[in-house]
Amino acid sequence: MKTQLTELFGIEHPIIQGGMHYVGFAELASAVSNAGGLGIVTALTQPTPEALAREIERCREMTDKPFGVNLTFLPARNPPDYAGYVRAIITGGVRVVETAGNNPQQWLPVLHDAGIKVIHKCTSVRHALKAQAIGCDAVSVDGFECGGHPGEDDVPNFILLPRAADELDIPFAASGGMADGRSLVAALAMGAAGINMGTRFVATREAPVHQKVKDAIVSASELDTRLVMRPLRNTERVLNNRGVERLLEKEERLGQQITFADIADEVGGVYPRVMKEGNLDAGAWSCGMVAGLIHDIPSVKELIDRIMLQARQIIGQRFHEVMVAER
Repeated sequence: MKTQLTELFGIEHPIIQGGMHYVGFAELASAVSNAGGLGIVTALTQPTPEALAREIERCREMTDKPFGVNLTFLPARNPPDYAGYVRAIITGGVRVVETAGNNPQQWLPVLHDAGIKVIHKCTSVRHALKAQAIGCDAVSVDGFECGGHPGEDDVPNFILLPRAADELDIPFAASGGMADGRSLVAALAMGAAGINMGTRFVATREAPVHQKVKDAIVSASELDTRLVMRPLRNTERVLNNRGVERLLEKEERLGQQITFADIADEVGGVYPRVMKEGNLDAGAWSCGMVAGLIHDIPSVKELIDRIMLQARQIIGQRFHEVMVAER
């Protein structure tokens, strides 16, 4: 299945693994790439640029297929060493970077000079158009269903994706609610050139997270996520747990007076405790509504092969039905 994204990134299947904190390690990224998709190593999970360089090398030892690095630009008072992370990406020979968060414009020239393709995560058409205008090669369009940060517009993918197709000239991946062949065919029908999956890839055998995390996703329904940090306009979709309930109680009690410091215990330093130790109630951790469509923990290859088979079957069946109807 060739699309603009498979051609742009040199991959077999139009399936991208989103960059996820304390999930996007070499084990998962290489498994996705080996299965024909685009695996992504998460830069800021690594504590230093030197650690990222080692993780890139580790991934390269596990796959000879293309893989990328996610680099999220945070509005931090003391920002990470972004220049160092970019150097590690370039030196490591990475050919795809997924950017997220703040505008990546200042970093595009050096990335493009190194022959790197940039796909930027966007939660609205206006942000996607801005990414296109500054020179991004592609965008990931994230609907309101997505895990993590869905933006503040609350537009679901059945509206957002066709709107993006109407406005954009560069290719885009559909993100949020993507889980199977039905997702892929629907995304293609609405104008996307592929899909970006996060939560679905967490529930795979190669995902280097605690088994309790995987089991929690499989057990969850589409009704088990919550939106937190809305009063701070930093909305995040997370899986409900006791830590999230504590956070929401604080939001209700403090209202618009709430500050990040008030909820630091529920959002700061949570991911190592959840993903590595399996302390699911430590606080808020990202999970999409797509959990309601996740019922097993396959290998990455089994998952991608299944998605592609189902997508081809759907497309073939629809084509057959049209041919029969025209007769």
